[in-house]
Amino acid sequence: MKKIILFCIVGLTIIGCTKQIKNDSKTTIKTESLTQKQIMKKIIDKNLPTIGILIFEGVIINEVVAPLDVFSSTNATKKALFNVILIAKENKTYNSAHGLKVNPDYTIDNVPKLKVLVVPSSYNPADQTSDKKLIDFIKEQNKTTDYIASHCAGAWLIGEAGIAENKEIVTYVTGGEYLKTDYPNLKVADDSKVSVVQDGKFISSNGNLVSYIASLDLLEKMTNKEHREFVETSILFDRIKEK
Repeated sequence: MKKIILFCIVGLTIIGCTKQIKNDSKTTIKTESLTQKQIMKKIIDKNLPTIGILIFEGVIINEVVAPLDVFSSTNATKKALFNVILIAKENKTYNSAHGLKVNPDYTIDNVPKLKVLVVPSSYNPADQTSDKKLIDFIKEQNKTTDYIASHCAGAWLIGEAGIAENKEIVTYVTGGEYLKTDYPNLKVADDSKVSVVQDGKFISSNGNLVSYIASLDLLEKMTNKEHREFVETSILFDRIKEK
């Protein structure tokens, strides 16, 4: 557990987010727009449940990669069990907190039916909690999804949406008191002792690399322990997890 918390602390020492890049060339803008429209053609299997991962400017990329990695893994017979898609407010390129650029598969206006919504974080969660369209999207998805997962400061988006009143939730290490102050109706767990919390349809984590543990916990809940162990071996997580 100490190793896990250390990972998260290291991630949280990197503060600030990238600024939106301006482009002065009209020709380049047109080319980017065409390219992004072509990218946004991810085909999903309607017979499989869909995991939607929210992205936005300054998103902490580990909290996107972890559920993407875990739920995209096939089973022992090479069969996919889930569709996994990235969702954003607009069809454009977003800069993650550490500079990696990422494009959505769907916008929040044309998203398919989701089984799970994953809400990651940024180092400036006020940028997301003040975005009414993002918060309204989370509220609407809460009505139809089976599970909602939040990582790190993604808990602030859950609190702002008002969908987890009196539910237990955890946030980043040292962040619990701030979360409790901002959203007193949440039952905030002690982040110095707890890394992952499940309460009803909500699952939350300290974020960063701990997002892998929460994603695997949810995977096991939606499939079985054998598949979880198979995925852990497939992505070599079994080599680094605490024995």
